[in-house]
Amino acid sequence: MDTRRLLRTFATALGTAGLLVSGCSSGSSAPSASATGSAVAEELEPYYGQELRWRDCGVEGFQCTTMKAPLDYAKPGDGDVKLAVSRKKATGPGKRIGSLLVNPGGPGASAIGYLQGYAAIGYPAPVRARYDMVAVDPRGVARSEPVTCLTGKEMDAYTQVDQTPDDQGEVTALNDAFDAFANGCEKRSGTILPHVSTVETARDMDILRALLGDEKLHYVGASYGTFLGATYADLFPARVGRLVLDGAMDPSLPAIDVNRDQTAGFEAAFQSFAADCVKQDDCPLGTTNTSDASTALKKLFTDLDSEPAKTGETRQLTESLATTGVIAAMYDEAAWPQLREAISGAQRGEGSGLLALADSYYERDPSGTYANLMFANAAVNCLDLAPAFAGPAAVEKALPDFEKASPVFGRGFAWAALNCGSWPVEATGTPRRTEAEGAAPIVVVGTTRDPATPYMWAEALADQLSSGTLLTYEGDGHTAYGRGSDCIDTAINTYLLEGTPPKDGKKCS
Repeated sequence: MDTRRLLRTFATALGTAGLLVSGCSSGSSAPSASATGSAVAEELEPYYGQELRWRDCGVEGFQCTTMKAPLDYAKPGDGDVKLAVSRKKATGPGKRIGSLLVNPGGPGASAIGYLQGYAAIGYPAPVRARYDMVAVDPRGVARSEPVTCLTGKEMDAYTQVDQTPDDQGEVTALNDAFDAFANGCEKRSGTILPHVSTVETARDMDILRALLGDEKLHYVGASYGTFLGATYADLFPARVGRLVLDGAMDPSLPAIDVNRDQTAGFEAAFQSFAADCVKQDDCPLGTTNTSDASTALKKLFTDLDSEPAKTGETRQLTESLATTGVIAAMYDEAAWPQLREAISGAQRGEGSGLLALADSYYERDPSGTYANLMFANAAVNCLDLAPAFAGPAAVEKALPDFEKASPVFGRGFAWAALNCGSWPVEATGTPRRTEAEGAAPIVVVGTTRDPATPYMWAEALADQLSSGTLLTYEGDGHTAYGRGSDCIDTAINTYLLEGTPPKDGKKCS
């Protein structure tokens, strides 16, 4: 298992592979720096004034381009990063409102993949009619100078390392795996590694906003994308347009609290799954109560720790991969039937079902190639916050609290949070309240049984933001917009199209 504070929509994991950014020229645009709506520092004027040359992506209806941003905003003359951008222009009818930037989370998930694979197709038609749908892969992610750390074979081995160590030898092996991962990132991506923070990506978004000709940023961020959106609002409150932060994070928390809260979130999601499972005829965890279901799942993990299951390929289903597979299905209740079948197979010694779920989580394709999701995820997380744990002794001390938060997942989540302890670049971010004083109304969305971004985080962010308004979905799964609630979708659509936010505290089910 490797959670690494991975925060994204489950649809991203399943639906964004194989999308290309290529093609021929089809026009350009070059708004002046005045599109920022306020003064730009002289050393940044070349970036705000650059020309975007749009071209056909090779994906029907989409255009693509690249933009430049400073590698280091403190030293803009010392080099650039090239960021990939894609858009699908407003379809009409109705007057165009502007550009709507989207980000699915991660950190490390491809925003362009999300745009081309879902948002520009699956967002409500009235929204797509009046906005140019736009995405930029953040620095270090996917098509934007991606962070690379391990080869496919090395990553296969890494994902199978035991993350619930039972003795000192297994503790050493896990710590060595984290060291090797971090060293691989430094070796292969040392130049960009110190410059993939959320603050830097938010500043890149402001350059893009100006280049698109928009005085205000309109944005829908899911999961980690809410932290990115809130950071933007705090940096540029006067440039905030219509911001939706769905599946919100709490920027005021240190890493250990983030990890422990998320541990409790996945436990709550599993209990919801278990309550549903025991009512089904095909539940592999029993048909009595959630306590027995938890016991049965823990037994499966223990059995796999002793003897991994066959999968029909060279990789076996280890305890760590099985745990990751279960976690993957917690993001969306639509995956629960698949999870029941996968657990049942693993109990019979057939591990391919849970392995497939784990592979979707890691974005591993059948050829053994991994997207850079996990590499970028660690790079951003470890730069944004100081490590949750400096070493194994600190993890051991915290284990009781994590196991209290989740008897099923707590031990593994605690040890997974050790990953940043080996990081070669010192963290530049710190926990802080995010108020964005003076920003236009911002809609913060929380789901009551969200596993990855617990509901209390949405409550906290809405309270911190000076113009935050909380919209609640009483239900399961990660994030709420576009997941089947007419109440949620109507409230957000009205805000995006008319600028009228829902009443603070509005609840939907």
